[in-house]
Amino acid sequence: MPPPPPLGRSRKRARDAFDAALDDTGLAAARDALDRGRWTAVRSLLADTGDDWDRRGHRLVVLGQAPSTASWAEEWRLAEPESPDAAALAAAADVFRALRGKLRPERAQDTCRTAAALAPADPTPWLGLLLLARSLGTEEEVLQLFDEVRHRHPDHHHAHHLMVARLAERRPAAGQDPMHEVYDFASWAAEQAPADSPLSLLPVIAHTERYRVLAAAGSEPADPTASGHWSGRRARGVMRRAFDWWLEWDGVQHPRGRVDLNFLAHGKFCEGRAAEAAALFQRIGPHATPAPWSYPDRDPFKAFRAARSAALGSA
Repeated sequence: MPPPPPLGRSRKRARDAFDAALDDTGLAAARDALDRGRWTAVRSLLADTGDDWDRRGHRLVVLGQAPSTASWAEEWRLAEPESPDAAALAAAADVFRALRGKLRPERAQDTCRTAAALAPADPTPWLGLLLLARSLGTEEEVLQLFDEVRHRHPDHHHAHHLMVARLAERRPAAGQDPMHEVYDFASWAAEQAPADSPLSLLPVIAHTERYRVLAAAGSEPADPTASGHWSGRRARGVMRRAFDWWLEWDGVQHPRGRVDLNFLAHGKFCEGRAAEAAALFQRIGPHATPAPWSYPDRDPFKAFRAARSAALGSA
């Protein structure tokens, strides 16, 4: 088995070890150009993306996270006031400014709705509103906005992940929890998606998000490998079906595919399946993601690197 690709020097802080662009080199290049004020590179990138809604959402979310994006997006909007792409970039930037406490959420909501009006078929402005509601909104708002996204793109990857994370945090009604509702939602979404859709892995995401919530509440140990959460009958079934899906469909390229692989590798490692985890770590390469390695409150870079070294060493 070849050695894993480098993930960065060990002395780097955790936040320096992750790149939200993942394996999208065009996105990374456009983001770097935008940081230098060259918004035309982003215009070309989004024009080339077209109506690949998952890729468009991924790219705008990553671009929106950069602190300098808001000013350059406003310059683009002034130059091309009718551009849906310029409006969508401004909306993404405002969403993350609001989530950082640098902008009133109402302002970000207005920017998103302006972008939505310019491109009624585009789910991305609604994804921005869902990101806001995930952290700041009511349960009713989250459900309504998820429906808006799904109406435009039924298999929207990021929106389903946001819904799973939010549902995993709900306190079940009295006498309800042996089958928490997040599992029902994840199973339903996986079943209604096409066979080659990465939503087939959503039950893994649901199981991991429940671990996050339970560990934060003290109901599970802070070290996921010491938790029985990964050894029960439900966990074994979920992980087996997900790994089998990956073996059959790994050739399918998806802009957020590395997100799923990180969740699957995390679960396999916690399950004690070192050989299967090692294969997934090889596929992940340098594209680690903070979640779920940070769950419940860990240094994600150290957790990822330790798990990868242990799995590859065992294999």
